[in-house]
Amino acid sequence: MATRRGGQGFARSDRIAEQIRRELAEILRFGVKDPRLCVLLPMVTITDVEVSSDYSHAKVFYTSLADSSANQQIDEGLTRLSGHLRKELGRRIRLHQIPSLHFKFDSSVTYGANLSRLIDATIAADEAGSGGQQDDSLT
Repeated sequence: MATRRGGQGFARSDRIAEQIRRELAEILRFGVKDPRLCVLLPMVTITDVEVSSDYSHAKVFYTSLADSSANQQIDEGLTRLSGHLRKELGRRIRLHQIPSLHFKFDSSVTYGANLSRLIDATIAADEAGSGGQQDDSLT
């Protein structure tokens, strides 16, 4: 039976990805001085990071509370900032190679919110159709 080193039960790449996620969130919150992005970045949340097996690339997934036109500006801004963010990560994380950052909008949160809205609308329509009475024959 093989055991993992480190005692935590997490793969090294998972620990590195989580550390990158935490550090990027902090850098975006406090370390960006670009006035074009300072208004938009507080609406950005880093949801996940996936690191390649050789640690040369990292997909950084983010969500935003902004509308779709602002999301385009956020995506362009994050892409422009990727070199600066990588340099800041290099100062905070000790790795042989700091991965190149590739930002991807995480649509799962929006998708989940839309599903929740559809479920709520269906429940409301069912309650309105039955006059608010519950069907006791099912219980």
